[in-house]
Amino acid sequence: MVATPIGNLEDITLRALSVLGTVDVIAAEDTRNTARLLDRHGIGTRMLSLHEHNEARRAQEILRLLEAGRQVALVSDAGTPALSDPGAILVARLRAAGHAVIPIPGPSAATAALSVAGLAGTAFHFSGFLPERAAARRAAIAALAAEEALLVFYESPHRVLACVEDLAAVLGAGGPQDAPPREIVIARELTKLFESVHRCPLAEAAAWLAADPSRVRGEFVLLVTGAPKATGGSTGADLDRVLKALLAELPLAQSVKLARSITGLRRGEVYARALELTGKAPAAKA
Repeated sequence: MVATPIGNLEDITLRALSVLGTVDVIAAEDTRNTARLLDRHGIGTRMLSLHEHNEARRAQEILRLLEAGRQVALVSDAGTPALSDPGAILVARLRAAGHAVIPIPGPSAATAALSVAGLAGTAFHFSGFLPERAAARRAAIAALAAEEALLVFYESPHRVLACVEDLAAVLGAGGPQDAPPREIVIARELTKLFESVHRCPLAEAAAWLAADPSRVRGEFVLLVTGAPKATGGSTGADLDRVLKALLAELPLAQSVKLARSITGLRRGEVYARALELTGKAPAAKA
């Protein structure tokens, strides 16, 4: 499992170059992309493609290669294989068959972003890419709303603005009113020519992105500060903010379930307030 550069082709270890040059086959997420890296370093090892659509089939081919005494290296388009990239299915099958799987560590977009974020603390929750559909994305974010560790996401250029808007809408809805506002670090095009790292309050991030078309180009790592530590339970105002954000995108039952997880309140209390907010509360008896 060989980590490769996330942008700058010089960001590769001597060990990785040695392995890529001596194995019999390199399994690559995109052979055209990997060819540029190999050409840069004068490596002519044979390649085969292994991506999300053929990983199960390729795993069988690689098993046969290993059983024949060959050595195989796996690389993704950038960074460390199997982290928001193909590789996990292959590794599971190889280990089940008794073969050694060896990590060749190196570049990772998540750790690169963390190193320049300037955010205190060591705990972080890596979520990778959020769902593409808005409702599913908001549900996934809501499920993380009570997480106190730093939240780490990957995002693509055509969804980053919508993603940041959803992060602000959902994560800004929970927590006590006197808690410090959540912050976000937007790390774009790390190690590439137009690399940028911007830190601001989460509530201001969407406007900052929208202010300049160049700010939504490239590949992104988003770091969002975690939930404030619980100090004494949620208030009615906290519950209303959470429920309003969830009910705007999700069915009532799912909103209630996630709101309970975020606030720690009892189901009956959350459900009753959700009915009131949606105008579905039963009429009082005369």
